Amino acid sequence: SIVGNVFGFKALRALRLEDLRIPPAYSKTFQGPPHGIQVERDKLNKYGRPLLGCTIKSKLGLSAKSYGRAVYECLRGGLDFTKDENANSQPFMRWRDRFVFCAEAIYKAQAETGHYLNATAGTCKEMIKRAVFARESGVPIVMHDYLT
Repeated sequence: SIVGNVFGFKALRALRLEDLRIPPAYSKTFQGPPHGIQVERDKLNKYGRPLLGCTIKSKLGLSAKSYGRAVYECLRGGLDFTKDENANSQPFMRWRDRFVFCAEAIYKAQAETGHYLNATAGTCKEMIKRAVFARESGVPIVMHDYLT
């Protein structure tokens, strides 16, 4: 994705990308992502079909425990991954609490199904803290969404 999901916002209905110029010197430095769809397919052992996932909206009022249960139900029900709401931490559900319940749900679903992939994002500074926390919790993958 060039610009992320900004084009999905209703308030920006008239938004359009009219031009994009990437300097050749810059594009020559890009060696491709260190991971990619093949790495994800190998990790999930899922080939020959789309990978299926969803975003569970943490800002809609679920408790951290209920949110973790929703993650478990999605993964146990057959989705390949869930994506956590970007940079989202409210007084009724702090990011760290949600992460702990999500990790529990992921490990439980992974033990039952043998599959796992979860994506979570925040601000750049916060993402570093979250990645360290994820690593310390034994979680092998996080997603960094730098545009939203």
